[in-house]
Amino acid sequence: MAEETAGAEETKMDINHFSEASASLKTVRDCLRFAVSRFNEAELFFGHGSENAYDEAAYLILHTLHLPLDRLDPFLDASLTQSEIYDVLDIIERRTEQRIPAAYLTNQAWLGELSFYVDERVLVPRSFIAELLREQLSPWIGDPERVHNVLDLCTGSGCLAILAAHAFPDAHVDAVDLSADALDVAQYNVTDYALEDHISLIESDMFAKLQGKKYDLIVSNPPYVDAPSVAALPQEYKYEPKLALGSGTDGLNATRVILEHAAEHLSNNGILVVEIGHNRDALEAAYPNLPFTWMDVSAGDEFVFMLHRNDLV
Repeated sequence: MAEETAGAEETKMDINHFSEASASLKTVRDCLRFAVSRFNEAELFFGHGSENAYDEAAYLILHTLHLPLDRLDPFLDASLTQSEIYDVLDIIERRTEQRIPAAYLTNQAWLGELSFYVDERVLVPRSFIAELLREQLSPWIGDPERVHNVLDLCTGSGCLAILAAHAFPDAHVDAVDLSADALDVAQYNVTDYALEDHISLIESDMFAKLQGKKYDLIVSNPPYVDAPSVAALPQEYKYEPKLALGSGTDGLNATRVILEHAAEHLSNNGILVVEIGHNRDALEAAYPNLPFTWMDVSAGDEFVFMLHRNDLV
């Protein structure tokens, strides 16, 4: 009974927060302060684009008001119409009460300077491989013009395939995923970037439908979360497809398949680049004879590995 009473009081408090806000908030600055307070109070998790309550609040408010996402200051003291206040409060409330990731609320996610349509059929893009593709995988690929065929395995929203098509404009990219729903999202993004002639979407369980195909570059951001970590994920992650997150007890099931079959699909000088989260120690213990090259990204040198075809053979 005490728990029910506490729950009712908490719900009443939340209702009061938002009902009072609709009557008293006037400016963008007011809405920003209110959103940061609610996000901090709710102890939201920020791992899908923003890193803190302030940045997330600013993004959601600017997006909702159709304002430039990189220009907050000029609009801070702008007065909002009542309907705009309602729209802003609605998205703040959904983020706070339902803990839906911001990217799913706006149907937009960013990797570097490129934005992508996303919804709950795909992971919110956040791959370190994107950083490497922006540099054309230099220095490991010396001549980008010699990259003619690229495979993006477990493509999800198609973001890495699109980045690869930009990085290697002379190449054709195959973007593979087991999920037909994910490929529908990827098709939207491929069409949005007018890359239909450069990217082929293939529904396949890993390499199953790629017989005879060879690539100069294979990139993959596969499922890699181990079972204990899946069980402990914050509520925000539970909106993402389970198929795209967990990968067995140790998080390496998908990576094992990649390592087993990649050599068959790499050209003589081809390279494999795979993201594995926090599994470096487990991977090296499982494959002590593979000469992994750990690539430097913004978070360090333990999240993305590279292997040449000859290493795998």
